[in-house]
Amino acid sequence: MPTLAELLDELPDDLARQVFTHASWSERRSESYERLAFLGDSVLSLAVTTYLYPRFEAERFGAGRLTKIRAQAVSGRSCKEVAERLDLPRRLEDSAPEGVSAAALARTERVLASVVEALIGACYLAFAFERTAAAVVESFAPEIEAALEHPEDAKSELQELLARRGESVGYRVISEEGP
Repeated sequence: MPTLAELLDELPDDLARQVFTHASWSERRSESYERLAFLGDSVLSLAVTTYLYPRFEAERFGAGRLTKIRAQAVSGRSCKEVAERLDLPRRLEDSAPEGVSAAALARTERVLASVVEALIGACYLAFAFERTAAAVVESFAPEIEAALEHPEDAKSELQELLARRGESVGYRVISEEGP
């Protein structure tokens, strides 16, 4: 099974360069990673969905639960962790124009998530879905496993905590607007 690191090394030079080009570093925004990140976000979600869907029985893993697992597995925080394992912050810093320090930029969750998504989008364009999806699932395996074993759902956790204490969450309408 290929990894995203291996696919990155095989990317055509123009796509690899675009993966690591921040919008502020280019006169033409279309040469930055933003459009690739837009594409990669969808490919990432579809790859994880395609992995999860056949593996879990519908009785225990309905659409709502699978949606929460996927959302956690592909979150900005998860993408940042994958980026760090792939050494993308260093590659982003190395791609900065002469005289531009990218150290702070290359450590932010939002930028690193976008770079990972751009990498996935570039891999999709270069290698198609099947090969890219396999690499995505392999690279995001720890995040998928964490989402399965320790799902983050603050609202449900609060409701369960209160239920153990014999209490419940109270809801009230503060205002109503619209038709």
